[in-house]
Amino acid sequence: MSGLAGRVALVTGGSRGVGRAVARRLAADGAAVAVNYRRDEAAARETVAAIEADGGKAAAYQAAIGDDQAVLAMTEAVRSDLGEVDILVSNAGTASRGRSVADTEPDEYLRLLTVHALGPLTLIRSLLPAMRTRPRADIIVVSSAITSHAPPFSAPYTMAKAALEAAARTLAREERSHGIRVNVVAPGLVATDMGERLVRAIDGRALHDLDAQYPFGRVCLPEDVAGVVAFLVSADSGYVTGQRLVVDGGGPDPGIL
Repeated sequence: MSGLAGRVALVTGGSRGVGRAVARRLAADGAAVAVNYRRDEAAARETVAAIEADGGKAAAYQAAIGDDQAVLAMTEAVRSDLGEVDILVSNAGTASRGRSVADTEPDEYLRLLTVHALGPLTLIRSLLPAMRTRPRADIIVVSSAITSHAPPFSAPYTMAKAALEAAARTLAREERSHGIRVNVVAPGLVATDMGERLVRAIDGRALHDLDAQYPFGRVCLPEDVAGVVAFLVSADSGYVTGQRLVVDGGGPDPGIL
């Protein structure tokens, strides 16, 4: 496929899990992809190598989302190497410590807000001027189905993702006249390293032990999320902005993660 030929995508947290699947899918669809990572350089380079082996174009860039100076330096490097970014997939994230509201200190909320909302907004602001000049630009923020459920012991994470979603919906209205589409993708439990750790921490099982209890007989895969992202940045979604697409198979049965 070459529907994204000539476009440049930046995928934060692109070295593993959902981010890796998104980066590979956008490259397969023709985009040049900047793979952002925070610490795992080897994983980022593996993602780039996989894209190149499939005939795509990609490069890896280190920056912790939330470190504004590092983020600005990264965007300049991407611009120099690949061209102006007209697809941003804000996927980088981190988990909270799983404490109750009563036991959570203010710095935990600020840490999660910085990574999931404030940091991404700095990145978005740095890209907007050039995005406004492109024939089309897309911003996809990867949130979580958790914002609809607000389960116990998740307040910092849930609040940070909810803040990101609110900013995205506002941005969609503000940037519509510039041809920029802004949408939210909200997965449920996904078969990633983080998902595996979550399941083991809560009930001691392996993640894929839950497959039979989930819709369609399996937990969501990173490729499921990547397919939704690919649709949202494609020509087929030209009239779609300000939307939140939940990727959870319609939701697991009550009592399941």
